[in-house]
Amino acid sequence: MRFKRKIFLEKGRLDIAPLIDVVFLLLIFFMLTSSFVFQPGIRVNLPKAVTSEVLHKELLVVAITGENEVFINERPVSYDELVSRITVAARDEQPLLIKADKESNLGKAIEVWDICRQMEVRQINIATTQ
Repeated sequence: MRFKRKIFLEKGRLDIAPLIDVVFLLLIFFMLTSSFVFQPGIRVNLPKAVTSEVLHKELLVVAITGENEVFINERPVSYDELVSRITVAARDEQPLLIKADKESNLGKAIEVWDICRQMEVRQINIATTQ
């Protein structure tokens, strides 16, 4: 049995209005259903490294901004509070992650590293981007 095809073209014109409607509906659908997650926190531009790896443990995060401000778990801390929090982390054998901005002074990161070594933190990590 043969079916006849009926193509409705008006002198070589193809009506693309339904196609445009479908494209706009898909665009609206994806715009409304997608969620944009912005992570709150301290803006730190990490240096790049080729040999970095992903850590999956619960870490104490020490962030050093480009203005050499020190934060622990997104809270600004003084020197004394930094020492006490690192002491607690060393006692609990909690790994430590240093996130130093590439614009920060190397001296500030070394200062935090020295505190960690004095308090005998067993695992000190430095955050980088791949």
